[in-house]
Amino acid sequence: MEVQDPTKTSGVRNKTDLAEAIQKLKKEKNAVILAHYYQDEAIQEVADYLGDSLYLAQQAAKVDHDIIVFAGVHFMAETAKIINPNKKVLLPDLKAGCSLADSCPPEDFAAFKAKHPKAMVVSYINCSAEVKTLSDLVCTSSNAKKIIESIPKDQEIIFAPDKNLGAYLNKETGRKMILWEGSCIVHEAFSFDKIVQLVKDYPKAKFIAHPESESPVLEIAHYIGSTSGLLAFVQKDDAQEYIVATEAGILHEMQKRCPQKTFIPAPVEDDTCACSECAFMKMNTLEKLYRCLKEETPEILMDSKLMDAARLPIERMFKLS
Repeated sequence: MEVQDPTKTSGVRNKTDLAEAIQKLKKEKNAVILAHYYQDEAIQEVADYLGDSLYLAQQAAKVDHDIIVFAGVHFMAETAKIINPNKKVLLPDLKAGCSLADSCPPEDFAAFKAKHPKAMVVSYINCSAEVKTLSDLVCTSSNAKKIIESIPKDQEIIFAPDKNLGAYLNKETGRKMILWEGSCIVHEAFSFDKIVQLVKDYPKAKFIAHPESESPVLEIAHYIGSTSGLLAFVQKDDAQEYIVATEAGILHEMQKRCPQKTFIPAPVEDDTCACSECAFMKMNTLEKLYRCLKEETPEILMDSKLMDAARLPIERMFKLS
């Protein structure tokens, strides 16, 4: 039986109808929804798997559904396709890119790499498939330290594209990796001065931050960790208030898991908004997700040789993780 189009309804019931229709379509089409913590709350609620980049990549390698709908950004859906070349992978909005991935054009990075012929390349998963093909290993913020420490200490390393995460890893591992000058606009938007004031306003709160943030912000953090690391920390820690410096979407899951605790998004420089949100992540909506699943488009299509080359450093990451 065909699912009625809930986008023709209006009012409060619209999101509820959309969510119900999405659940029906998933069963009809043998589809699975992978969603990042930075997605809209409504999308998080209909996901089969909700997590950070590492977890979602691992799940993408395990699912046996015919269709994978990736509610995230383009490089994430690309990664799912690389891991599952024979499956149909959909992204609700093809324009959902990534400022960090965009900061590392493949041609420029290839020239940069050529200047350091003896260096091993470790790329953060937040990069294009083309940059992955130029890499020896891929990592996420969850396993980056482990990946770096698996490499002999006398081996020269290029780390790309996030200079802030790279600087943090250099400090944590004692390395002197060569860093590509890329960054995430979401994590660079935090206002150090406003955070300091917020810490004063909430003296009992712990300040926690993602390592993509700039060094001054990280230096005053009580805890630094990946998205999943931040989530795990607030669950086991005994504080009741937290100031959180990462994309604000994670606060939804934090609040669900710790309803008795208070979570405050770290402020940004821009006075027009109170927290840091990724405009690319938020391009996906529940309606676009429904349309994507119903019409089975937009689909991620990639050259088979490109996928084969990009898959190698990802598989190496899985083995080390």
